[in-house]
Amino acid sequence: MKIDHQIQVVLIDDDPHLRQALSQTLDLAGLKILPLAEAQGLAAQIERDWPGVVVSDIRMPGMDGLELLKELHDQDPELPVLLITGHGDVPLAVQAMRAGAYDFLEKPFASDALLDSVRRALAWRRLVLDNRSLRLALSDRQQLSARLVGHSPQMLRLREQIGALAATRADVLILGETGAGKEVVARALHDLSSRRNGPFVAINAGALAESVVESELFGHEPGAFTGAQKRRIGKFEFANGGTLFLDEIESMSLDVQVKLLRLLQERVVERLGGNQQIPLDIRIIAATKEDLRQAADQGRFRADLYYRLNVAPLRIPPLRERGEDALILFQHFADEASARHGLPPHTLQPAQRGLLLRHTWPGNVRELQNAAERFALGLELALDNNPPEHLDASIAGHPGTSLSEQVEHFEKSLIAAELARSHGSLRSLAEALGIPRKTLHDKLRKHGLSFDSVGSAASDELE
Repeated sequence: MKIDHQIQVVLIDDDPHLRQALSQTLDLAGLKILPLAEAQGLAAQIERDWPGVVVSDIRMPGMDGLELLKELHDQDPELPVLLITGHGDVPLAVQAMRAGAYDFLEKPFASDALLDSVRRALAWRRLVLDNRSLRLALSDRQQLSARLVGHSPQMLRLREQIGALAATRADVLILGETGAGKEVVARALHDLSSRRNGPFVAINAGALAESVVESELFGHEPGAFTGAQKRRIGKFEFANGGTLFLDEIESMSLDVQVKLLRLLQERVVERLGGNQQIPLDIRIIAATKEDLRQAADQGRFRADLYYRLNVAPLRIPPLRERGEDALILFQHFADEASARHGLPPHTLQPAQRGLLLRHTWPGNVRELQNAAERFALGLELALDNNPPEHLDASIAGHPGTSLSEQVEHFEKSLIAAELARSHGSLRSLAEALGIPRKTLHDKLRKHGLSFDSVGSAASDELE
């Protein structure tokens, strides 16, 4: 049983009369207090970020105040502990201060002295927790940026949403295409939450045979079915105190969906063949690559489960919508692979960068990571549905050609290549290049590119 965060002062003294008098003093000052007669077991009831202070007598039977101080500070060295000493125990009080006590009060002491010390300790505790929260938030942002690489507006928004949802208890539905990084997002939600020290259990519902899915998720008792010789703990129960990530939720049968809905609503699980309801403290993160609303309309997914899951949806943008994130990610994965294989890093050439930017990435980040691995190994950069190709790179590296000239030439070649692919739609051309149409118009004039090859419809559209 943890001490409620509304409690501001835990007061420990084995003398019932003094304990009652001090409790009245603190209560009249408007403070929420918890009076205790002994210190044994207190440390286990105080969470690391509990916002209160502890006031304790030093000389008590069982665990004394100094032992309590050590036990509390082993858990959180910044928790304020105020110690009460008897007359003549000043050397003991000095020892306590050296051990990290926030303050000590020598009996007899005035009520105002106690209140002043407690209020200063509470103010210091608030400052400690505020700084701790700021450091954690900064660390979380850095961790998210390292995990979810990219500077596109879509990724910035996704990281903001993850940061906001991670601190809550809400279940989450992740929407994303195959290879977009749904499990990476789920792990980030777990690791940035208060459940980070609990288990993270990932299961792919689409990879489970229909005959074992219920036993795998909910567990079973001996004799529940043929071959069930001993008890099995299911994934939901195993994830108790942490997070369960359920991928490809759209592949679950309607019968299993009913049980999942009940679990989400009641937070209890029953093993197959059993009658005991086991309470769960668990966060469910579901993921799908399908439109569950459409699946519900078609009768393939329960509408009530869809609405229950869709409270906190997170959409992962496909890589084709993220512009130059593809280049950033590719270099990131290539550098990681080079280091892993003990090889010198490779730098993308302009023609290769153009190839990556034009590719539609049907396999998303997973496909890109595989391509980056091959690139790091020195293999030819060949992408699915895109044979190895080179824009006019004859100028690259030519003696006497400046970097700015190479960049200008590459930009012109890239726009010209995309112009030929655009089938007369400059809207599509602007989207493919990831730039506004006004900017595209300026660049076409700058490079002297003609509209003739795409027809008058394109000219009219641009205007």
